[in-house]
Amino acid sequence: MSKTRAFRGAWPRTVRLIGLTGGIATGKSTAARFFVEAGAYLIDADELSRRVVERGRPAIEEIRAVFGDWVVRCDGTLDPDSEARARLNSILHPKIADEAREEIQRILREDPRALVVYDVPLLFETGMEDRFDLVAVVYVPRREQERRLILRNGLMREQAAARIDSQMDIEEKARRAAVVIDNQGTVEDLRGQVVALVKTVREKNKKAIGVDKRVSSLLEKGYR
Repeated sequence: MSKTRAFRGAWPRTVRLIGLTGGIATGKSTAARFFVEAGAYLIDADELSRRVVERGRPAIEEIRAVFGDWVVRCDGTLDPDSEARARLNSILHPKIADEAREEIQRILREDPRALVVYDVPLLFETGMEDRFDLVAVVYVPRREQERRLILRNGLMREQAAARIDSQMDIEEKARRAAVVIDNQGTVEDLRGQVVALVKTVREKNKKAIGVDKRVSSLLEKGYR
């Protein structure tokens, strides 16, 4: 049975915001669903990225002003195959961060004891790790990523390898994470690890004494 690897470093005084990441075909989305089942609130960076480029949102008009109409489809949404992706991201990422901050603030206002999980595929790649109380990565070794991706998407091995190569190496992500959720076992193994992590966080949060300054900071400024 797979087990969550031990937490690295000193445990934060309280944990209100977990950054969840992984690699393609590691099972991160399934783990995210289990966090919700365990009582955590989930914010999905991919969902936010789709939201900020919906028709009529300010991001679309800003992108049109910078790149012209060629980058915007006739229905007013963003063309995902556009060139100049880095420049587009420089416009989108701050707006996604604003959306996330608003979501976090809303959740903590409504439930000051909430545990918020922010699902971010490119968490390390975009230098976001310091914004969270702890970072958890869903892990399988690269060979398993390739096998799952081939089966799931019907890809050739070279195609699967290219997609994996476009991301940070999963071993590096595991090295940098505070918690590694090992998804080499069954779905129930994965569920058990997530439930155990949420339970540990809640138990440690209960032992914290005094005012939770982290929550106050999040409410005032949002996550950093």
